[in-house]
Order: sequence, then C-alpha cells, then structure tokens
Amino acid sequence: MDQYVSNEQSSTTLAGVEVDFDDVVMGPTGRPLTEFPEPPVLTSHGPARVIAMVNQKGGVGKTTSTINLGAALAETGRKVLLVDFDPQGALSAGLGTNPHELDVTVYNVLMDRKVDIRDAIRHTDIENLDILPANIDLSAAEVQLVNEVAREQVLDRALKKVEDDYDVVLIDCQPSLGLLTVNALTAAHGVIIPLICEFFALRAVALLVETIEKVQDRLNPRLQVDGVLATMYDARTLHSREVISRLVEAFGDKVFETVIKRTIKFADATVAAEPITTYAGNHQAAESYRRLAKELVARGGAP
Repeated sequence: MDQYVSNEQSSTTLAGVEVDFDDVVMGPTGRPLTEFPEPPVLTSHGPARVIAMVNQKGGVGKTTSTINLGAALAETGRKVLLVDFDPQGALSAGLGTNPHELDVTVYNVLMDRKVDIRDAIRHTDIENLDILPANIDLSAAEVQLVNEVAREQVLDRALKKVEDDYDVVLIDCQPSLGLLTVNALTAAHGVIIPLICEFFALRAVALLVETIEKVQDRLNPRLQVDGVLATMYDARTLHSREVISRLVEAFGDKVFETVIKRTIKFADATVAAEPITTYAGNHQAAESYRRLAKELVARGGAP
C-alpha cells in the first residue's frame, strides 16, 4: 500500500506553485504532494527545449519514461520529438517502428551532412509526437565520430535545424557515458536521470553527475539537471522506500515528486507498441506520467 500520511499545515510554495492547504498528503519522497496546474495552452511552437534522459545503467526505465513522458506532453498540445539515441532501437520499436527496416535514421543524420534531419523524422500514431529513429547502425557512429571536428556537437547541429518545429525534444540515451551520450548532453538544455529504486542503481549516479559537470564546464554551460526520476517503485518494500530516502538526501528538491511505480502494464504497452497513455489511459501508470509532465512544466523544464 502507498506510504502516504497527512500532516496539518497552512500553506507553502512547491516547485514554484503556491499551495494552500490544511491537510497535506505526503508522497513517497517524504514531501507534500503538490497539485500541479494544467500546463498552459501554447499559441505557437518552438524553439524546443532539449532534454536528455541519461543513466549509464541499463534497465532503469529511460526508454519507458521517454516514450510516456513524451506522449503525456503531447497530450497537453506540446509538439514533441523523441530522439532514439541507442543502437538497440528500443524507443523506435516501442512506438511501432521496425528498426531493421529503416533506410534513414539518426545515424545518417549524424554522419552525412547531405541528409536532412526532416527526411529521417517519422510521425507516430500519437498526435503531436514524432520520432527520430535509430538502429544498430548507430553503434558505428561512436567510432567514426572520433575523427570528426567538434565531434561532441554533431547532434546539436542536427537538432538546431528543427528546433522551431517542436516545443520539447527528448533524447533517449544508450546505457553508457561514451561519445553518443556526451553528444546528447552537449545538445541538451536539461537532463532527467531515471533511477530504479535499487541500491545498485544509486552507486552509479556519482559517475554520471561527474560526467554532467564536465560537460557543463567544457562544452555546454547552459546544461542543468532538471530532476531525478524514481522508477519501478514498490511501496510495499522497505528497500524501495529506503532508496527514495537516500535519493532525497543526495539530490533534495531535484528529485521529482512524481514517482513511477512498478506495474506489468508497462510491459503490456511495450508489446502493443503504444505509450501507456493510450494503451491504458485510465491506469495509475498513465496518470503518473501525466503528473510528471505537469511537474516538469511547473518546474520550468518544458514550455
């Protein structure tokens, strides 16, 4: 069962939102749950805010969060581009694209200046949601980019051509801190760190934060950590609750209030090649990503 308790309190400001209450519901992070407002309606689109979903550990929910956060933002009227930056092509497959049948992917955009990024972008079945797909060809880019001038900025140059077409660009990074991930961090305005609620996942975060700081210092001073997203949370286990507590100790308010709970519905949605917001729109998991989208906008992480 959820670890929620109530405390009496008058008012406070959370994530820039003024909250007035007598009875406060405490969330899994140990902080009062904020009722985030509906994101404002946009009257125009662009320039896009670019967000990299990064964690060098695999299996932490990067791809799932990229798809579902993107779909939730698209529901609010934001024009969203998802960039598959993992040679495994899981993001592409998760939205119904067969990576092995693609002739033009993000690899071609990176390695051939004659390829227009718009020729590689594909529309999805979700309104306002497009994808820049990838397949195994992308694994060669890591080696080939080594000899390129300004090799860390290749993705940034490509995305600049479509930045006025979108409001948000979400980059699903591969589980490593190699040259492709550095490219994503160099192109990004913000970073979201998905983190599974297990202690082994916590141990890798220090190296990731060090990499982010190096990119901030040497390549991209505008880069900031938008938040740490706890995923696969199980309120029934002391282990999950302890990991959340450690996260809040380490990152404070950088930890999103929204916590993504473990559920088989994510696997089911993946098999159906749909975001959870359309596959099971009334499920708690879909509502969690809608809430995350609202929280990201309230924090200033998306327009």
